[in-house]
Amino acid sequence: MAATETELVLERFVSEVQLAVPIVAVWAHGSLALGDFQPGRSDLDLIAVVEIPLDGELRDRLAGIHQRLLDEEPAAAELHCSYMVRTALSEAETSHVTWAHSMLLERPVTPVTRRELLDGGLTLHGPSPAELLPPLTQGQLEDFIRRDLAEFWLPATGKPLLWMRDIWVDLGLLVLARATVTLRDGRLITKGEALAELVELGAPADVVRDIHDRRYANPTPTSRLRRIRRAMRARAFVRRGIKRTLAMGSSPV
Repeated sequence: MAATETELVLERFVSEVQLAVPIVAVWAHGSLALGDFQPGRSDLDLIAVVEIPLDGELRDRLAGIHQRLLDEEPAAAELHCSYMVRTALSEAETSHVTWAHSMLLERPVTPVTRRELLDGGLTLHGPSPAELLPPLTQGQLEDFIRRDLAEFWLPATGKPLLWMRDIWVDLGLLVLARATVTLRDGRLITKGEALAELVELGAPADVVRDIHDRRYANPTPTSRLRRIRRAMRARAFVRRGIKRTLAMGSSPV
């Protein structure tokens, strides 16, 4: 069977990045690892473990590889990769060099990503996540989720213009559903499973259908009036849902 575009770009990435920096392992997480990957719509979420911190010259090499892939491989458009230094794998708050949104930046690898990797990350090169990553501490995942809801998503519901955009409607509702399940049941779910959870949580059916179609089908154009109404309802639902979810007791993982 012929390799898919996604498989080919991953193979090329792993091959080329090993020539640029001292790579220990490369892993995939997110929808690719969870079995909900949608070509052309889902991000390619990767983690690379490196032996040494990445200085200016190594960063330039990485940026060159990523930019070349971006220019030559359509499937690389959504490829994101954080480069974790092997000696800092246990430091949850440490920021790591990351290629995302067509640039190099620095950001932490969150407890959600770490849990995804430990539960079922795909090993593309080197040792598996379970061989290198330390386990999460008790409550670490739940604390992060609660903080993310309270400090990022709840304030975002007070900014109406954000919710005119598809990406905020999609992510806001899906994040809420996934957070609710993790805090309630102690497990991670896919975006597809989150859509079913949104129905159970009482989300507006037409908004859930919009999100589904943007991920799995061909969405119909949205008029400005409908977009305004959708924004109001989605924002109100997420705000209520966050407050309800934050009030729940956490379940042990």
